[in-house]
Amino acid sequence: MPRARSGKTTHRRHKAVLSLTKGHRGKRHNLYGRAHDSMLHALHYAYCHRRERKGDFRRLWIVRINAAARAHGVSYSELMSSLKEANIKLDRKMLAEMAVNSPENFADLVSLAKMN
Repeated sequence: MPRARSGKTTHRRHKAVLSLTKGHRGKRHNLYGRAHDSMLHALHYAYCHRRERKGDFRRLWIVRINAAARAHGVSYSELMSSLKEANIKLDRKMLAEMAVNSPENFADLVSLAKMN
């Protein structure tokens, strides 16, 4: 029986790793060993930062809402509590979208919230 060799498998695996590390600096994209380490780090960062991105966007929305609310003489916390009292159920993503793209509708919303 002939000796089993893994040349094709190894070559395919190396090509896959090297294709994943295109764009990495220096030898990290063309030497398999360093590319493999670089790929593992990159995949780990991607996994962690997918979860961090949710918080990043929430912080961005809060900053946008706060800026638009202060332009109308209300702080972010006052606006959110008065919206809750007025039973207006809009999430922060939609409020930030309104603040940026349709400020006149946001102004109406703030005046509604101020009435309560």
